[in-house]
Amino acid sequence: MKVENKKIEKLCSFYVSDWHLTTMILPYINSKIEENANIIPVLENNLEKNIKILVEKLNLKNKEKILSINWKNTNSIKYENIKNKLKKETNNKTKNIILVNGSKDYIEKNNSNIEKWLEKSSISNIKIINFFEVTDFNSNIVEILNNHNRVFNTSGEKEISEVFNGYKKEA
Repeated sequence: MKVENKKIEKLCSFYVSDWHLTTMILPYINSKIEENANIIPVLENNLEKNIKILVEKLNLKNKEKILSINWKNTNSIKYENIKNKLKKETNNKTKNIILVNGSKDYIEKNNSNIEKWLEKSSISNIKIINFFEVTDFNSNIVEILNNHNRVFNTSGEKEISEVFNGYKKEA
């Protein structure tokens, strides 16, 4: 990504089911809300039901703020839709965390749209976390890792080499 003078970090994550994804992200979202981060989901599949059920079962400090996030699917991968969503939901006064979840094609197209928007935007503090369902992608995992700075898993943000022993970024 070639966006000048902007702090942009890309993380990847792998999950086995929507429930696994939900249990993995909720504690993270709760802690990031504590830090006043802005959470922006870009989802191919609706996670609202799972989020509501799990939030009710957990003792989270920021329950209302988590439930106020739009966990419904983002129906389109059209640039105009992503541009309008990001324009409305990002904030330059705080860290913006964009959660992208869906098929590999959905993730790639939305990342391209997000990057295109960032090139034209004044927003400068962005973290993009791409969530890949392990049963859904046929790609070489190294290819995915090479396109990201770090990995996100149940224990939080990690260096890729901490999670994948022997990993060396390919040129």
